[in-house]
Amino acid sequence: MIEVKDVVKRYITGSIDFTALKAVSLSIKKGEFTAIMGPSGSGKSTFMNILGCLDRMDSGTYFLNNQDVSHLTDNELAKVRNKEIGFVFQAFNLLPRMSVLENVALPMVYAGSSLKERTEKAMWALEKVDLLDRVKHRPNEISGGQKQRVAIARSLVNNPAVIMADEPTGNLDSKSSYEIMNIFQQLNQEGATIIMVTHEYDIAQHAKRIVKFKDGIIVSDEEVHDGVKERSL
Repeated sequence: MIEVKDVVKRYITGSIDFTALKAVSLSIKKGEFTAIMGPSGSGKSTFMNILGCLDRMDSGTYFLNNQDVSHLTDNELAKVRNKEIGFVFQAFNLLPRMSVLENVALPMVYAGSSLKERTEKAMWALEKVDLLDRVKHRPNEISGGQKQRVAIARSLVNNPAVIMADEPTGNLDSKSSYEIMNIFQQLNQEGATIIMVTHEYDIAQHAKRIVKFKDGIIVSDEEVHDGVKERSL
């Protein structure tokens, strides 16, 4: 599903030359639920942006769903993002003037789907997150946990190859956080591939694998199964 090899990312600002990723390699199989962790400046967010085709690497290779996306143009990357990746962000990123249903259907507008198809698929996705009773509400009329469920539903509608969640519980209370993680676990059990950045170890424990970054490299890769079991690097 995902294969990155020797990925390097540098940021050069004036006299400052900072290498955020230092020849990082990682494979993620279809159906895995992987949590990415690390302190600020460790490279985890940079890595997530590259996986999400939101940023470009300076060197290395990246195969997403058997497609080499390492050297695509900006327009080609945009098409890959819309087709292959479902995003869930900490800040929800919902449009305030649109209803819950319209927010969920939005990625299909860019994909050129018909109104009938958009409505049917959005209703299907909202049923997945148990929000059919909120379809006509606007974002300011629902709770934070419900907003994140809307964002998860939106991430599903184009049948993406992978769901990428960036601190999806960062703005939520404990109860809502665990409800959101239960939804991710259910989606994963149904076959979804999920990659999640989090700084909370108890949230990462809901995944099946924890990859830790430090100073631009991967320092551990662990399986989560009745306790944490480390993989060989």
